Amino acid sequence: MSIDPSGITPDTEEHLAAAGVAVNPRRRTLFREILRRPIGTVSLVVLALIVLAVVLAPLLTSSDPAAASLQDVLGPRAPGHPLGFDSAGRDVWARLLYGGRFTLAAAMLAVLVAASIGITAGLIAGYFHGAFDKVSSWLASLMMAMPVLILLLALRTVIGPSLWWTMVAFGVILSPSYFRLVYASVNAVRDELYLDAARVAGISDRRIIARHVLTVVRAPVIIQSVMIVGIAVAIQAGLDFLGLGNASIPTWGTMLNDGFINLYNAPRLVVWPTAAIVLLLVSLNLLATTMRDVLERTQQPSRRRKAPRPADAPNAGDETARTVVHADRSDPDEAPLLTVEHLSVGYEQPAGQPDKVVVQDVSLSVRRGEVLGLIGESGSGKTQTAWAIMRLLSEGGHILTGRIVFDGQDLADASERAMAGIRGRRIAYIPQEPMANLDPSFTVGSQLVRPIRHCLGISRADARDKALALLERVGIPDPARTFGAYPHELSGGMAQRVLIAGAVACKPDLLIADEPTTALDVTVQAEVLDLIRSLQDEYRMGVVLVTHNFGVVADLCDRVSVMREGRIVESGPVRSIFRAAEHPYTKSLLAAIVDEGQARAPYGTGPSPVSNRSGTEVDS
Repeated sequence: MSIDPSGITPDTEEHLAAAGVAVNPRRRTLFREILRRPIGTVSLVVLALIVLAVVLAPLLTSSDPAAASLQDVLGPRAPGHPLGFDSAGRDVWARLLYGGRFTLAAAMLAVLVAASIGITAGLIAGYFHGAFDKVSSWLASLMMAMPVLILLLALRTVIGPSLWWTMVAFGVILSPSYFRLVYASVNAVRDELYLDAARVAGISDRRIIARHVLTVVRAPVIIQSVMIVGIAVAIQAGLDFLGLGNASIPTWGTMLNDGFINLYNAPRLVVWPTAAIVLLLVSLNLLATTMRDVLERTQQPSRRRKAPRPADAPNAGDETARTVVHADRSDPDEAPLLTVEHLSVGYEQPAGQPDKVVVQDVSLSVRRGEVLGLIGESGSGKTQTAWAIMRLLSEGGHILTGRIVFDGQDLADASERAMAGIRGRRIAYIPQEPMANLDPSFTVGSQLVRPIRHCLGISRADARDKALALLERVGIPDPARTFGAYPHELSGGMAQRVLIAGAVACKPDLLIADEPTTALDVTVQAEVLDLIRSLQDEYRMGVVLVTHNFGVVADLCDRVSVMREGRIVESGPVRSIFRAAEHPYTKSLLAAIVDEGQARAPYGTGPSPVSNRSGTEVDS
């Protein structure tokens, strides 16, 4: 059963979805939501009438707003002159219409200048941080501490009574309000997993900012702009009312000035510009309030990525810090696709303190068509090692020592431009939290098509066909529907399949899967592992599987490296590790599996053998 979404509130829609009633997929827009609220509708109608009146001024009056007539000074209403004449004999109706043109144009100029400076600076500072962040934040704080009106009056002595240059200067003064807003919004999302996923896919920072980050700041910027238009109108009218404007340009402020001078002789001259300004400002404020209410009602909380828990480097003298290497009987003549040699990763600490080492002296290798399991408990450095391979460490993280040789190229010293050509194309990544790695603002199809076009350089239509084929290949039953769906409309397993489809879209040489089954139930875990195995065999990819589950290692991996406290303590073929583990930490992990199996025995599910990818049963 499905129903039309018109007239349905977000709460009602949630209840309908829980009851199994589908709402037709006609998307609610911000404009439509505003129109559904009486205050929003009235404010939009009033603003539209004001804008239409000033734009269509030549059609609404034939009088020249600057034409003076001594015989009509302070004259009453007359045919063709519905509001009478001012102190210079000029038509009040014509000046009200044309004055609105100049007043609104000046306000929009100030908003455009403020938005251009503030949004650009806020995006750069919030996304990249660094020296630009410090300098721009300091300048924004300095400008916000200055009294606006006094600063404008001082600037007028330099730039003169020019309406346009005054509003440009006012726009510069207003830019910190945009900067603070955008900076805070970007800071809130810059570590989101879907941005990390876009970086892994090889998308440039410029495209990520334009595509994903701007989407987040779009709504608050629109609300801020609506409010600042009102402020700019009030400031511009206030300056002209004080007699500091250009008297030859009709504005609502100059009309107020003229009306105040003749307040006792013709008080009606004050009424019309005051009514226009008040009507405009009230409508703008009501519209901004409605937009805020709509967005707060409909937006979903963001998903933040938890910062990895760094581990201290182990004591070199500890017996458990030794590394056990089992004999590897694989073909010695085949060159490894990826070789990591003595890799150490650290994070910057406050001044005077040494770096926090989270990965120390890690060495591993992966051949084409081989699956390497990287196993250890939480905080052992598995994910940090994976992110170091892709050169995507969190802020403050850097490679201290070691080499990362991928197909003959050392990635540890590669430029960011070189890495952008490798990520997504030759090295792909599957994250452990599928829902957090999909941008909730875009459909699944758009998030697949863009990286495919970027990596393969094909048309939008070809990218769409390839995306649909990939969705079908990863086992999604209705690819077309999933292609047009938003992330919140998918289950966890479906979202993980979407991410797998995106990861293998460019047929990478190396696939890094970071605990791809953690957030899934047991049945879906098995399906996802089968899918990864079949894709790995089909494309003959090298795979680094980050996991804490020895059952997954036995099922999928050829070789395994056991990590503890940032070090690899034991490595070798899966069979050797399971049958004759030598390191105490590895033995404790295997013993934990046995203990878990024995704990289940009374319920009839006792310890069962785990079959590895070669079909050999390994008694866990």
